[in-house]
Amino acid sequence: MKKEAMLSIALVSVILGFMLAVQFKTTSANPNNLSAMRAQDLTLQLDKVTKERDALADEVASLRDKLSQASKHDQAMQVISQELKTANILAGLEPVKGPGVIVTLTDSSQPLVPSDNPNLYLVHDQDLLTVVNELRSGGAEAIAINEQRLVSNSEIRCAGTTILVNTTKIAPPFVIKAIGDPSVLESSLRIKGGYLETLENWGVKCQVKKVDSIEIPEYKGTLRFEFAVPNTNEKAE
Repeated sequence: MKKEAMLSIALVSVILGFMLAVQFKTTSANPNNLSAMRAQDLTLQLDKVTKERDALADEVASLRDKLSQASKHDQAMQVISQELKTANILAGLEPVKGPGVIVTLTDSSQPLVPSDNPNLYLVHDQDLLTVVNELRSGGAEAIAINEQRLVSNSEIRCAGTTILVNTTKIAPPFVIKAIGDPSVLESSLRIKGGYLETLENWGVKCQVKKVDSIEIPEYKGTLRFEFAVPNTNEKAE
């Protein structure tokens, strides 16, 4: 649209210049030749050229206005596109990268004694959920477990002997990636008396590694809202 408008303006400008040149040539011709022409014909020709010139000038103005509007439209589309991309990132629908931590949890390898509850030596869905919540409290901006991106409606739950994240079965070792301030995220997990310390007391292997850059994939599941709809009611002042 923008290229077509610019080409149209250039074409009209050339025609306008040609018409002005013809007008100037007509009005500045040899007086001896002008004496052979009727004054009425000259007047009609001049009037015609003037009208054509004015029409072309109006067309140039119109095309310039269209070009300006097209430019504003392109700028608006760029803003909308950027806002949409930002919204997709916040919703977890875009892959992201940045500094953060990688947390690896592995079932305990300690030998059991007859009085021990074996479930205490395993990593459960509740353990993953608690660690994720502590990362969120530490300011994590994006989180994934075994490459499953967590979004607002993600589930971390037990299904028999397996753990489901976003309806996908995952198995140990459980690798949790979180993007945020690496030092703050590590501190939120390594706080004395925190949850990781409790897991380690049961022999669960917990590794927290700070990294300068990690990649977290986008959410690949479906987002469906059956009951929630936009609230268009104006807020009371």
